[in-house]
Amino acid sequence: MPSRDSDTHLSIPAAHWYRSLAAAGLHNPEVHGPARYWLQVEGSFTRALQRRCRRRFHVDVRYQGFDFPTPEEARRLRQPPRRYAWIREVRLCGDGEPWVLARTVIPLGCLEGPNRVLLNLGSRPLGAYLFSDPHWHRGPLETGVCRLESPAHPRLARRSLFHNGADALLVSEYLLPTLYQSSPNPDL
Repeated sequence: MPSRDSDTHLSIPAAHWYRSLAAAGLHNPEVHGPARYWLQVEGSFTRALQRRCRRRFHVDVRYQGFDFPTPEEARRLRQPPRRYAWIREVRLCGDGEPWVLARTVIPLGCLEGPNRVLLNLGSRPLGAYLFSDPHWHRGPLETGVCRLESPAHPRLARRSLFHNGADALLVSEYLLPTLYQSSPNPDL
């Protein structure tokens, strides 16, 4: 399992980085240009990223294990703040570069029965599982700008709850500038 201690691309301790983003919250000013497209992708975000690749898409798992969600994540999931969940932190990379940092919080109740597969995704995309299982449905997409001052952090983010009956998990995706500044989406 990759270490959670550092993220060489960002030169920041990875555990601090992902948790600070998850705790930052979003505010929602108007976003224009190619970044707007990426914030509003419907359906599988992974599929959209794969279509943008010229060569190769891969998931770089930075950390996964049982941990506490941030207070903001627990509030969003409507669970007590100090209840363990399965946390998965990954970089979604295209053509050898990290494009998106993603953090998923999966409450323990979501990991029963056939959903235990969520514990063993490895480098497989989470979205591939969620969008192929008819029991999982994405709720409204929240988009915006992270409330962080450091220029080393990505500013644009999106998040949504995925529901399976009474269970829900939270997926947060933080867009790195290499995704939307280097070349606009070819579909625009």
